[in-house]
Amino acid sequence: MTDYRVNLDIYNGPMDLLLYLIRREELDIHNIPITKITEQYCAYVDTLKMLEPDLAGEFLVLAATLLEIKTRMLLPAQELDAGDEELIDPRAELVRQLLEYKAFKDAAGDLREAAAEQSLRFGRKPAEIEQEEPPGKDLEEVNIWDLIEAFNDLMTSVGQHLTETEIIYDDTPIELHADDILDRLGREGNMTFREIFAGRTRKTELVGLFLALLELIRRQQITIEQEGPFREIYVYLKTE
Repeated sequence: MTDYRVNLDIYNGPMDLLLYLIRREELDIHNIPITKITEQYCAYVDTLKMLEPDLAGEFLVLAATLLEIKTRMLLPAQELDAGDEELIDPRAELVRQLLEYKAFKDAAGDLREAAAEQSLRFGRKPAEIEQEEPPGKDLEEVNIWDLIEAFNDLMTSVGQHLTETEIIYDDTPIELHADDILDRLGREGNMTFREIFAGRTRKTELVGLFLALLELIRRQQITIEQEGPFREIYVYLKTE
């Protein structure tokens, strides 16, 4: 699994995770409770370090920045010039970067919507009539961070500790895990996220199944659905 990596179009890195946490908790982006956000952010990074150590490195830089801001906010307030906003509030630079990132992300979303609308007006006639798909949401609607949070909860429930260092070589191909998921969905029908991992306790096997699940979503062989925040996630086999 060391050479395997899932590439997702919706992945935007550390700032995307931070913005997701702020939106999920319905926080004021101009007044971020840095202690709460730092703890939640570091919990996600711990999960990413287990799934993909190389990828987690990108997130550790921002984690260090959050910890530095948290430390600076605990220091006694100093008398500073009123115009020196960044020194008065250590969060100022982070807020500026978040607002800039959000502006670009929202603009990208507007462009995608405009492109989709334009394609309806001048779209080419499809070669084949698309069949109706089963109800569900694709990965762009069920956020990737929701899946990682669900996986983190799963690891906790089976007694795995993300902070432990454990190096185990496992040469089980991701494709084998993917075939297992497709076979079970074909035989047993739609399943919950937790049912996919039922009976599995080895960390390498759990990670392999999770990566296979992401790969099947990327290939559009399965879809996932979540009725609302913090609700159960369901997995559906996508039929042609």
